[in-house]
Amino acid sequence: MDYNLNKKQETSTRTALKKMLVFMRDEKRSLLFAFLVMILNAGISMLTPYIIGYTIDHYIQTKEYRGLIDFSVLLFVLYLIWAGTQYAQTQLMGSIGQRMLYALRNEVFNKLQQLPVAFFNQNKSGDLISRINNDTDKVNQFFSQSLMRFVNSIFLMVGAAAFMLSIHVELGAATLVPAVFILLFVLIISPWVKRKNAISLKSSGGLSAQIQESLQNFKTIITFNRRDYFRKRFDLANQDNYKTSIVAGLSNGLFTPVFTLFSELAQLIVLVLGIYLISKGQFTIGLLISFIAYADSFYRPLRQIAALWAGFQTAMAAWDRISVILGLESTLIEKPVKTNLHAIHTPSVIEFKNVSFQYPDGKKVLHHINFNMLAGKTYALVGPTGGGKTTTASLIARLYDPSEGEILLNGIDIRTYKSEERTKLIGFILQEPFLFTGTLRENILYGNELYKNSSNEELIKIIYEAGLSGLLMRFEKGLDTELKATVDSVSLGQKQLIAFIRAVLRRPKILILDEATANIDTVTEKLLEEILNKLPKETTRVIIAHRLNTIENADEIFFVNAGEVTAAGTLDNALDMLLEGKRVS
Repeated sequence: MDYNLNKKQETSTRTALKKMLVFMRDEKRSLLFAFLVMILNAGISMLTPYIIGYTIDHYIQTKEYRGLIDFSVLLFVLYLIWAGTQYAQTQLMGSIGQRMLYALRNEVFNKLQQLPVAFFNQNKSGDLISRINNDTDKVNQFFSQSLMRFVNSIFLMVGAAAFMLSIHVELGAATLVPAVFILLFVLIISPWVKRKNAISLKSSGGLSAQIQESLQNFKTIITFNRRDYFRKRFDLANQDNYKTSIVAGLSNGLFTPVFTLFSELAQLIVLVLGIYLISKGQFTIGLLISFIAYADSFYRPLRQIAALWAGFQTAMAAWDRISVILGLESTLIEKPVKTNLHAIHTPSVIEFKNVSFQYPDGKKVLHHINFNMLAGKTYALVGPTGGGKTTTASLIARLYDPSEGEILLNGIDIRTYKSEERTKLIGFILQEPFLFTGTLRENILYGNELYKNSSNEELIKIIYEAGLSGLLMRFEKGLDTELKATVDSVSLGQKQLIAFIRAVLRRPKILILDEATANIDTVTEKLLEEILNKLPKETTRVIIAHRLNTIENADEIFFVNAGEVTAAGTLDNALDMLLEGKRVS
């Protein structure tokens, strides 16, 4: 499956809104209350212009000041209620928006954890971070801030239009004509604006990815004295982000001047036709003032919608980037179990049957591979760089599924095992071990349900019995040693020691070591070898290494190159094949 996020197509606005509203399904009561508050707020806004016009015609022009005072008090009370409803709207929608943001980010992050390694190989982490932080915040800003004003503006416009038509049908219809042209403009220009915002958000994700990549590899940049390269790459990404942001800003800014132009035209229509009707005795000054206020109540929210609509298009573009992730499904699905897993008795712990593998948009790495591994044996995978050793090991651990063929674990298709059961059986020490920010204890017990509740004393005893105490002594504060994922608080060699302890304590049936001793001194490597020899006799070891002393004691050596996995036989024969493979490469 192709997991490249940048190849996905945008969704329609209606579909996007339906999916977004799913995250507000638990807010029905709050939304209903907010809706009622908005109606009350809009109702007061619509009633006050009529009261003002009525007061002018019946009390100011007739100089009945008692009625003027009474209606002034009434207006003051209505304005107080209006202020209260305005505050309530802000509080309600702000709370709803924050809860939606929380649910949305949780959903995106949980989805990321369900996706396979192939997804992360095809997408830059900086872009993913931008989608989780920046894009979800764009959606939240619209729902928590703009949506309330957007809906309230619709209420005001509908109410104002109804009052204008009820006061004078012909004048009201003439006042609403410019709104038709505004609607046509919005329908024509909105898709283009959304695309420009999508390009801008994609560029922002690219800039974030470039910054993260450069900072992570800053040691290499300094070592080769290529700060100029770093600056050039950043400058290119920054320029692209600048240009796309300018275009997005200009496209978003088109709405406001167009809306304002037609709004002013509507006010001019009201003024000219209103004065004409007054001269004919068909209208009053008070009604004209009310009508002008209603025209303003119709077009002022429309001008606000111009700014809100640009934010809406940005939110829709951001949602497209988020929904692409939410719509993905892992290809590493569990097949239904057709056989009792414990009823199979086979000497082979791992068996490859006609296995082929190809990365998305890449060449075929393995071609119809057939081999098996027996329980309790030690196997070495050797071959030139890029030959497929790590890919083969990754298939054993089911980080990927084969493109063709099947892999059997204890005689059963590995795809039938639940992920929890499979990871208990298979331990994998990666070539570049990763540590989490926390203590040494937290890192070595990561994913280990067996010892997670053990005290430090109990854990030290377990480590000692496993023959790992020599490794633990390398850390001055023992299990309480503080580690930081983003800082070199420990060396790469120490990271590999921690990964080794973490894997061995899980007591796996298959232990894969991918260059696990590459950054470890000879003395420590000897210690690791002794620990490996103390593993339970049924533990199968799969070793990827270039050091001869690491593979010389293997029970069987497989030569991996050019998509083939061949039994090499003796170490000398494996070396000959390796040298020949390098010459061919």
